[in-house]
Amino acid sequence: MSTIILGIESSCDETAAAICKDGKIINNIIATQSIHESYGGVVPELASRAHQKNIIPVINEALTTSGISMREISAIAYTQGPGLLGALLVGSSFAKSAALALNIPVVPVNHMQAHVLAHFIEEPKPEFPFLCLTVSGGHTQIVKVNSYLDMTIIGQTKDDAVGEAFDKCAKLLGVGYPGGPKIDKLAQAGNPEKFTFPQSDIPDLDYSFSGIKTAFMYFLRDQKKQNEHFIEENINDLAASLQFTLIDMLFKKLKKAAKKEKIKNIAIAGGVSANSGLRDHLTAEAKKFGWKVFIPKFEYCTDNAAMIATAGYYQFGAGKTGSLRDSPMPRMAFSE
Repeated sequence: MSTIILGIESSCDETAAAICKDGKIINNIIATQSIHESYGGVVPELASRAHQKNIIPVINEALTTSGISMREISAIAYTQGPGLLGALLVGSSFAKSAALALNIPVVPVNHMQAHVLAHFIEEPKPEFPFLCLTVSGGHTQIVKVNSYLDMTIIGQTKDDAVGEAFDKCAKLLGVGYPGGPKIDKLAQAGNPEKFTFPQSDIPDLDYSFSGIKTAFMYFLRDQKKQNEHFIEENINDLAASLQFTLIDMLFKKLKKAAKKEKIKNIAIAGGVSANSGLRDHLTAEAKKFGWKVFIPKFEYCTDNAAMIATAGYYQFGAGKTGSLRDSPMPRMAFSE
């Protein structure tokens, strides 16, 4: 009998559902919420309402396009955390209600672990052990991955995530939200060596990105005193220089981790891994250090249900299921 997992993702501003059959993703349905753009960031209450509106149509489409009925589902995997509490509640409540009605197990999934396991959705798949640089709006982590269910953080940000740095600096430039993709697009027409910004260097393999946001703010303030049109006249070079600095900070610690752990299988994951500059830099470093690199498709980098279904498949296979009493965990630790 086949193992069929329905995966549900609702941690932030995407409502998503996917079907995983015997480890293979059949589809990956995503409803993106555009309403947050006018607010310059995700508004939790609006996100929760949009999830309530979208979740049934999204799951229905996932089932319909896969040709699989609810009665054939072996288990329902859902994002338990981390994420926005209201948003997580929508996905977890649906998952547990449906599982109760169908008398099947639920599989609570850690969102950040799922980002790592996105590398096992399609070929090529990394061999164990490998290092995964997981970069998103709320997290920046270097993870040592020993198996599907054995992962350890060996380095992480102590304050802002790199995605937050992109978003906050994009707001200072006046280019809107989400900041990462907009800066990436502007940077492609800019000179990454035009401006230099200070980089923090804290011990071991950890990161700190709060300082560059402050330095960038004061730099723009000082330049605008001399030329009120400074940002408009240098927007591409500013974006390119900022992006270069953030990527350079990421890779200094990643190279250090690869050398320390003696691992040459290197992966990136999370929403920021869709950044073209980051991908190009990884390819260049791979040639220099003899790394074998792994980058998921764009649709599997941003928040999606395919990664939740994949994580749920491996957890279910190992007998790791949840309870209807499990609660959403907005600040869920990586190891939980």
